[in-house]
Formats: sequence, structure tokens, C-alpha cells
Amino acid sequence: MAMNNESVYSSKIRTTKEAVSSIESGSTVALGMAMSQPPSLLAALAARASAGDVDALKVYYFHAESFLSKTLLQYELMGRIQPHCMFLGEPERKLIRQGAEDGDRKVVFFVPNTFSQSPRLFSDHIPVDTMLVMVSPMDSNGYFTFGTNNDYTSAVARSARRLVVEVNPNMPRVFGDSLLHISEVDAIVESDHPLPQLLPKPASDKDHVIADLISNLIPDGACLQMGIGALPNAVCGALYGHRDLGVHTELLTPGLVDLIRRGVVTNRNKAVNRGKSVFTFAMGDQAMYDFMNDNPSIESYPVDYVNNPAVISQNPKMISVNSTVEMDLTGACNSEHVNGHQYSATGGQLDFVRGAYGSAGGKSIIAFHSTAKGGALSKIVPKLSGPVTTPRTDTHIVVTEYGVANLKGLSSTERARALIGLAHPDFRATLADEAKALHLI
Repeated sequence: MAMNNESVYSSKIRTTKEAVSSIESGSTVALGMAMSQPPSLLAALAARASAGDVDALKVYYFHAESFLSKTLLQYELMGRIQPHCMFLGEPERKLIRQGAEDGDRKVVFFVPNTFSQSPRLFSDHIPVDTMLVMVSPMDSNGYFTFGTNNDYTSAVARSARRLVVEVNPNMPRVFGDSLLHISEVDAIVESDHPLPQLLPKPASDKDHVIADLISNLIPDGACLQMGIGALPNAVCGALYGHRDLGVHTELLTPGLVDLIRRGVVTNRNKAVNRGKSVFTFAMGDQAMYDFMNDNPSIESYPVDYVNNPAVISQNPKMISVNSTVEMDLTGACNSEHVNGHQYSATGGQLDFVRGAYGSAGGKSIIAFHSTAKGGALSKIVPKLSGPVTTPRTDTHIVVTEYGVANLKGLSSTERARALIGLAHPDFRATLADEAKALHLI
């Protein structure tokens, strides 16, 4: 007998209080990432923690957005809620500051990881009792989609002992490997919250200079991966005159969607997922979410596929554009530590650095402003102040507002001289002295 999907759906609907009632103290809870974090379920679980009904919950997630920061990540809930964050953002940094002011109390637990390995991290090393995630509405065949977030979310949804979904009509329905069947779900709540929007910051004059330099490195027919922020969006804006670009990116952004909408992106030259713009998670504005909804030209896949260098490198002319916190005089990048503390995480930078360079005609680009803190600090430094996110042996092309350097094939001496030339003029003499002290020049 065929399954009556509507009947099964109705049988699994719960109130938010009922849906989180089976979460026990000391258990492990995983959350969808970023825009897929379910507001109603998070509020209900926060209410239980606030009332003292649950304690010592280990909560695993990437990228806390507004729904999570306003519910489970309240300082007064710390201890009862134990955030195990895999990508630090401002919500976690705020909690860490509050803990430091409160007698150096440890309240946030960072889990070092590589984004592409996160599905296996959960399946092999972090058994999850309950997964909470927001999904798009069910279709007539009984399928939800993971919408903005495939990443690790789709894999953990299936490996968790119990899966609770928050169904929201504002979550776009997305093609690709994004389906979730009603039979895989244990409980359902419904909501109608607008998705959080990540509005692009206006690009600075330096951003436009760097974007123009990068646009000249990107040929027609290239396949793009872009990071987040004003600079990558400025790069997208500098590509309006290009033709037949493709998209295979960790993060789908308004800048990339704008290129798709304008017809600059056709994906016709891709070797894998030809004709499709591929991503693993998306963050943007409402116009972007609307464009994604039910759009067969855009597909999402799990992060262990999208960020796999062996997959990335199959697309010819793969261009990866990312940034860094600081780069040393040999080309090594620290993209995650600031002032001696974890600031963000490794993310997928190294995966795309290696995947892009491995592709035929591919280029990996690390682009950044030459200074920070209003010009007080050079981002090109003699030695890194934090861990190596991208090794010097992998760094390919470096771009600042002062120019472009291709580090491949250069000696340490040539690298140091090239990078000093990309530094702000105010710091070049000091960097040269440091380079001599390090026997680089």
C-alpha cells in the first residue's frame, strides 16, 4: 500500500514544547548551520534550559546567526548549554569576552575541523542524539529540501538518533542532493519566520582596486568560488563583462546570484554538474532566497562533495578567491586567529586553494587589504601570530591594492621581495629589515 504522505506528516506534527521535550540533560544536540537554524525549536529549548529542565547540553553547530544568538547563546544559559562551535563568529566572541570578565569562565568550546570533513566528524566521532534543523515545505511526493544549507546538515540529519524539523515556507526549495523524505523525520513543527538576511557591506575604494586586479586574472569560461564579504562581492561586480562563467562554490552569495541573473554565468564549460551553479550553503538577502526557490539551475550538495579538491579540480579554469587575516613573508596564511585567539575557523579555504590549483588553467587567489586597524597594522608580516590555515607551499596568487604576485616557483627570497612589494609603503622598510634578520633576503 502506498504511503499517504499527508497523513504521515499530520501524525508527526508537534508543538515546539513537545518537539524538544525528549531532549535529556547531558545529551548531544546538533543544529543546522546558519540560515537553517530553527528559531521556534531553539526558543523552546532555550526556555527549557532557562527553567532548569535540562542541563549540560552539548550543542554542535557552525555559524551562529540571529536565531541562535538570541536563544541558546544567552550568557545566562551557559553551562546548561555548552556551545561546541566549529566556526566562531561575533556571538561566540561576545560570550568569550563575558566569560573572561566573569572570572575567566570557560563557556565556549571550539572544535578544530576542516569543513569538508565535517560530515565524517559527526558520523565517526560525535554521535548525535537529536538534530534540529529548518527545512522547506513538503511536496506532494513527501519530500522536504534542506534549502539554504546542505553542508554537514544533510548528513547529520540522517545519522542522528532523532531528527526534528521546523517547516518554514520562507525556506527556498532547492534542487540537487537536497531532498529529505517524510519517513526520515521523527517530529515536525511549523513556523513562518523570515530568514535572516546577510546584507552586503558597501565596497571601499581599496575593494574596487583589488576587484579590478582580480577580474583581469579571470578568463571567460572560468568557474568561480568566492568567499564572503564586500571584497568578493566587488569582484563579482567587476565581472559583468565576462562570458560563460561557472559557479562551484562553498558559499552562494548575492554577488554570485547577480552574475547568474545577468546571464554572465552559464555553467556551460563545467566538467562536473555542467549547466548548474553548485553550492553547499547560502547566505544573502531576500531577493537571493527568492531567486533560489524552485530554480533548477541552482543545486546544493553536501560539503564533502562540494569542497572535495578532487571534485573542484575537475572543472577547468577553476578560480578560487579568498582572504586572510595575515600572510608571512613566505606566503603562509593565518586566516582564523586574531590577537592570539581563535577568531573564526579554517572553513573551506585550503580545500579550494588546492582544488583550484589542481584544475587545468586554475588559479587560487588570496586577496586582502594590505593593512588593518585603519592602517596601523600590516597584514603582511615577518611571522604569523596564529596557526597556518593555508601553507606557503599551497599559496598561488596574492593580491592587495598594491598589485599581484604569483608565488609559485619563486624562491623564499623572491617571495619575500614580491610580498614586501604588495605591503603598504609605510611598512616596507621594516619588513625588509625583518626579512634580512630571517635570512630571507
